[in-house]
Amino acid sequence: MIKLRQPKHFLAFISMHALFVDNLTVIDFAYFDSSRGIVGESLILDVELFGELNNEGMLFDFSFVKKRIKSCVDSLVDHKFLVAENFPQLKKSSTPQQLTIELMTNSGDQYEHISPHQAVYFVSGEAVTPKNIAQSIKNEIKKILPENVTNIGLTLRSENIIGSFYHYSHGLKKHFGDCQRIAHGHRSKIEIWENQKQSIDWESHIAEKWCDIYLATEEDILEKKIINKESYLVFQYHANQGLFKLTIPEKVCDIVKTDTTVELIAMHLANYLKQQSPTSSFKVKAYEGVDKGAIAIV
Repeated sequence: MIKLRQPKHFLAFISMHALFVDNLTVIDFAYFDSSRGIVGESLILDVELFGELNNEGMLFDFSFVKKRIKSCVDSLVDHKFLVAENFPQLKKSSTPQQLTIELMTNSGDQYEHISPHQAVYFVSGEAVTPKNIAQSIKNEIKKILPENVTNIGLTLRSENIIGSFYHYSHGLKKHFGDCQRIAHGHRSKIEIWENQKQSIDWESHIAEKWCDIYLATEEDILEKKIINKESYLVFQYHANQGLFKLTIPEKVCDIVKTDTTVELIAMHLANYLKQQSPTSSFKVKAYEGVDKGAIAIV
């Protein structure tokens, strides 16, 4: 009989169990950037869970991953205004009902955001980045996971868009849910057809025109004022969650006569294009973040 001998330098292999869910959810929000001001963003969340199998031979039931973690992430950051808690040009004050935030860009543009507390999320660090957002929400997610899940990996990434896109922020005062918050937003691609032929030129034009834009409804303008010789607009409305008020440079705004739902945004763009080229027919496919939106035809 041949007896197998164990090598002198025996390596012990430790198994690690991991579960992953790609594209778990998309978070749509706005954040403050030191150069760009208020920026609308949409990020896709991928999740990895590490730990030991339970008595069912599972790390964590997929249905719970999708429900619990998505619900937790949505409540923390989705449709909120994200601000870096250590941003040098940040001032904040609060009452039990309201949170007031004052911010300034590197170029001196001033912003004031007043809202209920739940409309804002403070991210650790001096800047809002996908990495800092993931780190900030990681500990909160851990609290809702079973003991056999010992670690979690989060990746927040942008949609891979081939073609034109723009970042926009807005608020929908008539919305009963979280879209009513005055500074939330999206990173959205735009597709345009002129006379049934896709127009790369018009898509690029809109993307440039609405680069980091704040889309506002005309009736929400409270006042116009001058600060340091620059023109500012103050928007205000009362919604289901409370009072919302935003002071923002006029140069980063586009004012529309309607609300700024994606349906009305698509129609606004279609009418704008029709004005530029009255003899042409247009089809506009306007996205609201990732894989959803509205179509308008004129």
